Amino acid sequence: MKKLLIIKTGTTFATIRQKYGDFEDYIIDRTGMPASDVVVAPVYIDKTLPPLTDVSAVIITGSHAMVTDRADWSRRLAHWLRHMCGASVPVLGLCFGHQILADAWGGAVDYHPRGQEVGTVEIELNEAGKKDPVLGCLPDKFLGHVYHAQSVLELPPAARPLARNAFEPHHAFVLHDNIWGVQFHPEFDAAVMLAYIEEEREALIREGFDVEKLQASLQDNSYGQLLLRRFVSLV
Repeated sequence: MKKLLIIKTGTTFATIRQKYGDFEDYIIDRTGMPASDVVVAPVYIDKTLPPLTDVSAVIITGSHAMVTDRADWSRRLAHWLRHMCGASVPVLGLCFGHQILADAWGGAVDYHPRGQEVGTVEIELNEAGKKDPVLGCLPDKFLGHVYHAQSVLELPPAARPLARNAFEPHHAFVLHDNIWGVQFHPEFDAAVMLAYIEEEREALIREGFDVEKLQASLQDNSYGQLLLRRFVSLV
């Protein structure tokens, strides 16, 4: 039986991991898939990836790493992604995963000129997004959890934008009709977001954020779960 491949590109803070689990746990929980139907490949510490003939779909996690660091494992992953588009396997990249997909296919990724986007924010689908088989399950305007410093500043030439907001013009895109990237975190809930803000409290204050305002922005919602379940329903 083919399995969902979660490409793990990093790990969360130890304090968060102990209480809530790690990136793959959030994804498995929100998709509702049995853990036995999932294989996790921690590419940041292990070069091994299963053959695509054994994979039904791919989800690429977020990471504390930056695409522009060009770490060896990140470059290997980008090379692997560039050479899998003919396989027609559905792929979904989350935050860092979204960025490395764009980077692999010729987009531009770097630090956002306005700094970090943090909290629960409103995101809006464009006309293509409303008709998209994955993003189209969401309302025209929906809430997403965000925590990122880097962004896709330019989409790959073959990509179609699907969603945006005033801060982030490329909150979602699709490539080749089977590869999606979303800058927001559909795998996070408000509790995990709150834990991140607490973990990074001092750094956020240094960067000029009002931490209490960020905390107040957090709103639990079902849109991330809806999106992830729609994606896995494709397979």
